[in-house]
Amino acid sequence: MTRKKVKLAFITNDSARKATFKKRKKGLMKKVSELSTLCGIDACAIIYSPYETQPEVWPNTVGAQRVLSQFKRMPEMEQNKKMVNQESFIKQRITKANEQLKKQHKENREKEMTEVMYQCLTGRGLNNLGMADLHDLGCLIDQHLKGIYKKIEALKKSSIAQVGPVGVKSTSEAWRSEVHEHEQKPVVDMGVDATQNRPQWFTDWANKNEHMTGFGGDDQVVMMPFGDGHNAMWSSGFFP
Repeated sequence: MTRKKVKLAFITNDSARKATFKKRKKGLMKKVSELSTLCGIDACAIIYSPYETQPEVWPNTVGAQRVLSQFKRMPEMEQNKKMVNQESFIKQRITKANEQLKKQHKENREKEMTEVMYQCLTGRGLNNLGMADLHDLGCLIDQHLKGIYKKIEALKKSSIAQVGPVGVKSTSEAWRSEVHEHEQKPVVDMGVDATQNRPQWFTDWANKNEHMTGFGGDDQVVMMPFGDGHNAMWSSGFFP
């Protein structure tokens, strides 16, 4: 079971205030003793109260005087550097609380504008937003866009680093590949079996025009199609 948080305010009831004093004084003395023993530091505590005629000192009067003498030998600026009273302590607590409040307000505002941004993506208009809301919404969108652009650039760099060494061939590799492909091309024998490599249109044309008069004459010139549609001149001198 957790302890109930104590309200830091003056206890108006005399008996309750006295009981609280005795309880917390004992705990304070115990904490000072533990701090000095565990950390090996010089410390002392002097407590005055209306309930006792003499102040209570820890560890003892001689030890307290030694610590106080050591403190007084320090420069005045060093003495006041971390010295606080009730007023300065409360001011520090207020300043710290204001900083936490400001941070929490910023986080809440960012969550609110994020919700508005998601609602706009579903078709909700911006008519009900004021100038301050529009300004904060624009800043939030710019922040998200910067994050998206950074991720895109990182993905591009990573993809280039992975594909680069595999997809690019050096000049020597390309030359060796071209030579290998050239060596693998079949060589056409222009000897006796060269007629087997003639295209079909040439064989059909020759069979069709065997009976033509003057095919082997000296002045006969024949026009025939060749290759990709261009005409070539064949002299009758090429045929026996």
